[in-house]
Amino acid sequence: MISSEDRLLSFGRAGVGSLDRAEADSSASFISSHADDDVRELALKIPKDADFDVPFVLDQIAGRQQARAKLPSWAAIDGIVYPPHLALEQCSSEAAARYKAAVLAECMGSGGGGNADGEPADGLLVDLTGGFGVDFALMGRCVRRAVYVERQEQLHAVATHNLSLLGLHEVQTVCADGTDYLHTMPVLTAEVGPQRPPVVVFLDPARRDAHGRKTYAIADCTPDVLALRDELLAKSDFLLLKLSPMLDISEAVRELGQEYVRQVHVVSMGGECKELLLVLSHRSRQPAELCCANDGSVFSCLLDEAGLQTVPTLASAAELAPGRQVLLVPNASVMKAGCFGALCRRFGLRAVGSNSHLFVAAEVPAGFPGRVFSVEAVTSMNKKELRRALAGIRRANVAVRNFPLSVAGLRKRLKIADGGDVYLFGTTTGRQEHTLIICKKPDEIL
Repeated sequence: MISSEDRLLSFGRAGVGSLDRAEADSSASFISSHADDDVRELALKIPKDADFDVPFVLDQIAGRQQARAKLPSWAAIDGIVYPPHLALEQCSSEAAARYKAAVLAECMGSGGGGNADGEPADGLLVDLTGGFGVDFALMGRCVRRAVYVERQEQLHAVATHNLSLLGLHEVQTVCADGTDYLHTMPVLTAEVGPQRPPVVVFLDPARRDAHGRKTYAIADCTPDVLALRDELLAKSDFLLLKLSPMLDISEAVRELGQEYVRQVHVVSMGGECKELLLVLSHRSRQPAELCCANDGSVFSCLLDEAGLQTVPTLASAAELAPGRQVLLVPNASVMKAGCFGALCRRFGLRAVGSNSHLFVAAEVPAGFPGRVFSVEAVTSMNKKELRRALAGIRRANVAVRNFPLSVAGLRKRLKIADGGDVYLFGTTTGRQEHTLIICKKPDEIL
């Protein structure tokens, strides 16, 4: 019986029909019959003399289960082949890939016509780190010419097979090292126009070292974008670079060259920052923009202004006005970007404390990028005041910002169970007052 790795190659190169028909039918039937089973328990029940490649079949069941949440349109298609767990774990979600497709369409100057749901723009996309192909599958629909490059033969074979099932029949797939392929690309000399459509290069450098350990620094990833930067910029109109969400944004911009960075996208899904997407160009001279994207909403400001604007802060807890204020909690992308000055200026907010990252306003600001709560009461950590303010509250959702106690520690101190419709925020004001803000969700956003 051939190995799972060889089976991936067989599926990718020629599809199920290339396998022994009886074994292919048996594999497909087993996958379909056990699509919802626990894979670990299933592995113990499969007989040793099964007439199919057991590890491969288990990988397919596990992959499709994971794809239902991460890649729903892929999971809905029979015949999609899933790689081993690590490659699937590292790939973008479908939502994140769709966001990148929108960024690509903007780079192409399509004016909305070259997005993932419309007509493709006249241009070339080259993905030098193709991987499982999720980003490429969405971005490739935005342009008339798209090239997928992947050095691992197994992943290349799987992606070629899957891209065809996804309807991307005109794209080109190349099994080669991305850096080697870059060296074969021509330097762009003519300006973009009818005779020379725009060229966009996409890179998602591998963030694991030779021992499989995670890395975050740009120079530690493969390929080394810093070493290749000048060549990448010379051979593209725009370079789209996907980086770790752990990176310091200012440091990344400095390393890559502030004069080349045109956009920084902080992309979050489900309240968690997933990735940084930087757009570089030596042709565009527009001021660099910071875009904080979170589950479909985007807050944008100029990159130069993001960290320079001052944050107005309450003088003390006495300025918190229960019943007449709302408490605002920025989403994960804004928190990562740290553009609190721009946020306050845009929405007329004031911070509860200099490092609280909690803000107040007189009313719910339209379009605020985050959660909004009505301020019901405010108390110090004095035992008598706490007892009075928390009277009748047995359950609450607890959070802390710039506070000496952890969530677990504060919950233990207050003797309150988790849950309910009350929200407690432990924080420190501008006068270093340890304060508890008692909130509920306002009727306007329930």
